[in-house]
Amino acid sequence: MSNALKQTQLQFAGQTGFYKGKVRDVYYFPDQIIMVATDRISAFDVILPEAIPMKGHVLNSIAARNLEATKDIVQNWVDTVPDPNVSIGKKCEPYKVEMVIRGYLAGHAWREYKAGKRILCGVPMPDGMIENEKFPSPIITPSTKADEGHDEDISAEEIIKQGIVPESIYRKLEKITYQLFERGTKLAAEKGLILVDTKYEFGEFNGEIMLMDEIHTPDSSRYFYADTYAELLGNNQKQRQLSKEFVREWLIANNFQGKEGQTVPKMTPEVVNSITDRYLELYRTLTGEVIEKEDDIDIENRIKNNLILAGYTFSN
Repeated sequence: MSNALKQTQLQFAGQTGFYKGKVRDVYYFPDQIIMVATDRISAFDVILPEAIPMKGHVLNSIAARNLEATKDIVQNWVDTVPDPNVSIGKKCEPYKVEMVIRGYLAGHAWREYKAGKRILCGVPMPDGMIENEKFPSPIITPSTKADEGHDEDISAEEIIKQGIVPESIYRKLEKITYQLFERGTKLAAEKGLILVDTKYEFGEFNGEIMLMDEIHTPDSSRYFYADTYAELLGNNQKQRQLSKEFVREWLIANNFQGKEGQTVPKMTPEVVNSITDRYLELYRTLTGEVIEKEDDIDIENRIKNNLILAGYTFSN
């Protein structure tokens, strides 16, 4: 399977700008954006050379569901989803932090812990924990939101001290983050999953805090299967998980962590297809629905046609 949307080259009437992110193409209008979830994939803040078929479809669809399911907690940027790979919504002014919240000692937190650190982003972590163990209560470990390059761990105190986000706003973001994680945990549990950790991005629109970007997707979150969690933890074995962490682990095993001088290992068709299958598995597990693979579809043309139906016109 090789039908992947690596990039888009759309030109809209009335378009005011364009931004190519790690995995999304964003088209700007005076008070609105069109965000296209491509099939590009990144890890360790590096865009990998091969795109993953169906990835954008999966992420955009899961995010849309979860944004809708959390509107009672906080309003979000999305107004409409006219295509499986496209969301249209409010042009928010982003806060330059990512609110990372962790319920379990996994991933980056575990790598730091294993290296001997007991404070992460100003938050103490108890001694004597093992990999994937549940924290006594969830911890928020923010990171800076870099326009380019690597995001960096940062403490709440530094965020406030540097004026990255005003303290009054930051405390609201903390409260919302805990509420969203509680909701995400509940939704995951209903599907037999554990929401291990995730990140939320926020911005402002007409003076109101808005939830931005995607939420509770395999790119922004880590999930364990609940039914085998306790047994695997007790035996000190790897957890069965649905997240992008398996991509990072594959890269690490092949001597790549995004560091200078390192080369991305070859992504064979078998590797690419296996990643697609994992994304489709998470979608099926989270939603109870199956997405058919799109082997013969011109995805960009489908996007264009759906946007025309939504009332947009093109200048090319």
